[in-house]
Formats: sequence, structure tokens, C-alpha cells
Amino acid sequence: MEAIKNKEKNLISKTKQELSEEEFNKLSNPSYDLEKEKEEFKTNILTAYRNLVDILKEYLDMDKEYYNIVALWIIGTYFHKEFPSYPFLYFNAQKGSGKSRAMNLITFTSKDGTMMNSMTEAVLFRTKGTLGIDEYEGMTRKGNENLRELLNSAYKKGIKIKRMKQQKTLEGIKLVVEEFEVYRPILIANIWGMESVLGDRCIPLILEKSHRKEIINLVEIFHEDSKVMETKKLLNQCSLCSFLSFQKAYKKWNSFVKNNYTNYINNINNTNYISYNLLFKSLNLMDLNGRELELSLPLCLVANEISSKILKETTLTLKKIFSDKRAEELVEDRDTSLIDFVSQEPPRTIYQMSHFTEKFKEFLGVSDDWINVKWMGRALKRLNLIKEKRRVGKGVQIELNVEKAQKRIKMFK
Repeated sequence: MEAIKNKEKNLISKTKQELSEEEFNKLSNPSYDLEKEKEEFKTNILTAYRNLVDILKEYLDMDKEYYNIVALWIIGTYFHKEFPSYPFLYFNAQKGSGKSRAMNLITFTSKDGTMMNSMTEAVLFRTKGTLGIDEYEGMTRKGNENLRELLNSAYKKGIKIKRMKQQKTLEGIKLVVEEFEVYRPILIANIWGMESVLGDRCIPLILEKSHRKEIINLVEIFHEDSKVMETKKLLNQCSLCSFLSFQKAYKKWNSFVKNNYTNYINNINNTNYISYNLLFKSLNLMDLNGRELELSLPLCLVANEISSKILKETTLTLKKIFSDKRAEELVEDRDTSLIDFVSQEPPRTIYQMSHFTEKFKEFLGVSDDWINVKWMGRALKRLNLIKEKRRVGKGVQIELNVEKAQKRIKMFK
């Protein structure tokens, strides 16, 4: 009993600078039971997670790995201020795939969620809470450049937007500076894909058209679903917990990275990292780059609070998502480079496929074996850049559609 009291005193002294006055007074109250609150938090967040997975499965037909990721993302919106950055959730969806339903459900269950099909800069930085943006294609239109720049900044904490406003004073009307923070959880969906800059801030998920009538024929009356409302109540209770500090976890992670972290992974008894050992070891095994790690950390931290099983499932799914994303970006990047290369070639020239492939590798400055005649043939066919093709002896000769390449490359420059 004495050990628990000492532990509570230590917690109060360590977190005094991080807590609000209300939270600090709560911890300082002699009748406050920290261990009981921790137990209640564990029960509530696990129940909320399971409820969310059930709710998502009831209303949405997605890849089974996605239910875990979406549920964690929703939970994370209730702790959003605790994270230095928070990933955008992006649905690339076919027409009729249920993306609007997915957006409505996720924003409704998230912290202070709202849905919009179009918006202005002022709406983005003057409102708070989780924001769902459907039909994102409209944001790419001319005149929305400033709005896209704000969106690119909204995933990271601390970026301020300054605007001038008129203010009445004794001396008359004066212009004063007003500051806004754009950091907030954002959910985006569209059909045609995401531009690279904003896409680099997203966890991408793909929605396909469903034929499961027991799901798609349900009416969206989420506010009348008792499980949905109970889950929102549980998550609001969890977000008020005084002992939880994801900020502390980030500090521990940085310390972990700065030191010889291989030794810490092998030394599970190290007192500085023991509460995060499984999390840090799992993150290390994911083999992510800096931005991927930044996007993954919030969801992995939430999963770590729920259970080791959920953490393992989360890290494996995120590793696959980012691996697939890298592969797709590589293909897109190579396709763009190939269009650029063809656009610079003289028209009506006949090429031997093998010779053209080697020229392209020289253009890229690489010697990758996977860029071979077979890959080149498929890429040129996919991009519709072959005017004529004929087999000569053991090889293939092609005439390229240089004019088409010259028109298409203008889209990327």
C-alpha cells in the first residue's frame, strides 16, 4: 500500500508541469485512486476498440486488416493533442464503394467529427475537431492552392496561421494579428488518387465495391445505434484520464534512438524502457523510414495501451500498407520518368526493344535488373506509348508515340 502511495507521489511530481490545474488537483486529492483509474481505463479502451471493430464490420465491407487500423485511428482522435503529429486517413475508392458511408461513420464516431464536400481556408483553421473531406478532387482546382498548403501542414502540431482582423480600440479601429493552429485529425476520400505531397501524410486504404446487401442496405442512423453511442461515451471517458501521457512515450523513443538501441532491445530489464520495450522492438522490426514511422507511432501507441496482441496486428498491417505504398510510388515514379524519356526522343524513330531499355536505364542512372525488356514492354503498353510493334528475328522493334508522351508529360511539369 505504501509503495502505491509513493508511486502516486512520484507521478504527481513528474507530471506537474504537463497537467492542467484540474488534472493536477485530481491527482493531488488523497481520496483519488490512481490504480483504480488505470484499471477502468484499460477496460474502457479495450471495450471501445472491440465495439468499434464490430460497428465498422456491421456498416462497412473492407479488407479485414483495415478494421483494426480504422478503429485505432478513431480512438486516436480522442488523444489527438497528445501527439506531435497525426496521420491523415485516406480512402481511395471506386464509385459506389461506400466511401461516403465510411466517411460519415468514421467522423461520427471520432472526436468532434464533421463532414464536408467543399470548404474554404477559414473553415479549415477556424473550426476544431475531426474533419472528413469527401470528393477531394475539388481541392485540386485552380484557386485552391492556399487551401492545399494548409492541408499539407494540418498533420503536424505547432504550425500557426496568421490572419489580420479589425479590432475596436479607444483610438479607433486597428488591424491586429490573429493566430490559428490548423493541426487536427483529417479523413480524406476520392476516386482518382492523391497528389504526392498530401499523400505522403496519409495512411492509404482502398475501398472496393461491395455486393453484401446485409451491409450496403443498412440505413445510416448511427445516432440511434446504442453501441455507437456507448462507444463514444467510453472514448470521452478515456480521454479524460490523468495518468496517460503519450508525450512521455515520444521522449522515451527519442532517448531510445539516441542511445545504442540494439542493446536496449536485447535488454528487456532496462528500467528506462521496460514499459515500452515490446512497442519499441516492434517499431524497430517494421523497418520504416522517418515519415512512415511518424505516421505509424500514434496508432501503435494507442494499440500498445490496448493489448500486445492488437499491437502486433497493427505493426504487421502498417508494415504491409507502407510496403505496398512504396512499391506503388516506385511504379508511378518510373512511369513518369518513362513518359519524360519518350517525350525527348525524335519522332518516327524505330528502336530495338533491348537497346531502348538500356538507353532508359542510362537516362535514370541505374542498373536495376528488374528494368528489363519484359518490364519495358508492359510499361509502354500500359502507358499506350507504342505506335507500332513487330518481331524481328529474336528481338522486338518498336515505334514510339512521342507526340502523346510530349502532351502527357506536361501534366507533371
